[in-house]
Amino acid sequence: MSTETVLVTGGAGYIGSHTTLALSDSGYTVVVLDDLSTGNPDVMPSDCAFIRGNAGDQTLVSKIVKEHKIDAVIHFAGSIIVEESVSNPLKYYSNNTMVSRNLIETCVNENIKHFIFSSTAAVYGNPAKVPVVESDQLAPINPYGHSKAMTEQVLKDVSLCTSLNYIALRYFNVSGADPQGRSGQIIKQATHLIKVACELAVGKREGMTIFGNDYDTADGTCVRDYIHVSDLADVHVSALQYLQSNNNESRVLNCGYGKGYSVKEVLDTLQKIIGESLNISQGERRAGDPAQLIADNSLLRSLMEWTPKYNNLENIVRDALEWEKRLLNQK
Repeated sequence: MSTETVLVTGGAGYIGSHTTLALSDSGYTVVVLDDLSTGNPDVMPSDCAFIRGNAGDQTLVSKIVKEHKIDAVIHFAGSIIVEESVSNPLKYYSNNTMVSRNLIETCVNENIKHFIFSSTAAVYGNPAKVPVVESDQLAPINPYGHSKAMTEQVLKDVSLCTSLNYIALRYFNVSGADPQGRSGQIIKQATHLIKVACELAVGKREGMTIFGNDYDTADGTCVRDYIHVSDLADVHVSALQYLQSNNNESRVLNCGYGKGYSVKEVLDTLQKIIGESLNISQGERRAGDPAQLIADNSLLRSLMEWTPKYNNLENIVRDALEWEKRLLNQK
């Protein structure tokens, strides 16, 4: 059990809340900073201190670090919708890159040693090969991916001239919900496939569209590496423990299972679970969607004491579906 205190920015959001649960379960003291623009404090553990505010507010963050004796920071806060980043890039360079830059500066000024950054596989763009490895060339194709790649660069440069060490975790397709029902995806107007499909399954949507069926994949639909959000939360705990044991090391790590499932496989799995067909239509490709995006997770596996517990598409879909049912019953 740890005696350290961790500041989690965006801890009332989807991945942030699950990581907060995992940290709390592992004995860490957790302080959550969230502006609640997309988060919900109801999904956080009751024993966490909660402060409403912006992670880029340097005066506020300095005050939190001093008052709560913060030892490490895990940074989730930011904007995450790819399509929105294309139509409103300034929002993403502000909420993601500028806020992160300010937060990193505050951490350096306050002598924080350990920083974990919520990055994304979108930094790879349309990869020339799969699975992708961390050393592959970064070629983001939208402002969301660029904003995250920029923050990774800031962290790299700062770590070379200060005592801050960091791990940037490049998430692949994060899905599912806490198996105990304590948290799940709460974002409105969701665009994630499994979330959208589960909303359809419980009657919150009338139909959904598959975007493209002529990709160079086994069934023509896009293939993605879906990682259960609770397994990803455990990666953050392992990453923090790694930083605490390796004070002079910084890392960039892919977070996925190393196996891909197609859009059609995901939807077939959900329809098998519920025992009925859903109203699914076929549409055109979306601009910028790579045919396949699969992680090489061998570096993560070799460095971390991390063993996935929910590495199964049916587990992921079933937990996401149970969460949608729970949300429906709460209304």
